[in-house]
Amino acid sequence: MRVLRAVAVAVLLDTLVQAALAGLFVTGDLDLLTWHAANASVLSALTVAALVVWRRLAAPGWPAAAGAVLVALVSVQQGLGEARVLAGHMPLGMAVFGCATALAYWAFTHRTGAAGQAGQPVTGVAGVTE
Repeated sequence: MRVLRAVAVAVLLDTLVQAALAGLFVTGDLDLLTWHAANASVLSALTVAALVVWRRLAAPGWPAAAGAVLVALVSVQQGLGEARVLAGHMPLGMAVFGCATALAYWAFTHRTGAAGQAGQPVTGVAGVTE
């Protein structure tokens, strides 16, 4: 589970870096467009790695499906950016960030074992939810 969390955080942080690079580029630092484009390849590789990790850990279906959607979103995002279709590129970037956030949240809140499989919260001593 540690590997899954690490990859999920890496995807989320790299998505945030992409947004920061885009914002700085828009303010007039044209050199950052090259960094933004290069980092898009890093983000693509991280999303594929995340999908592989989710599948290898036999995680529940929806995170793996969301990971596959994230891979597709990042691919479309990269294509729109290269084509300079900002009307689609910028809103899709928000969707990528939302999806990455949801997957990172899931990676840290998912519980394995009987309670996690049944979808019930894990309880500790005296029935207090952890």
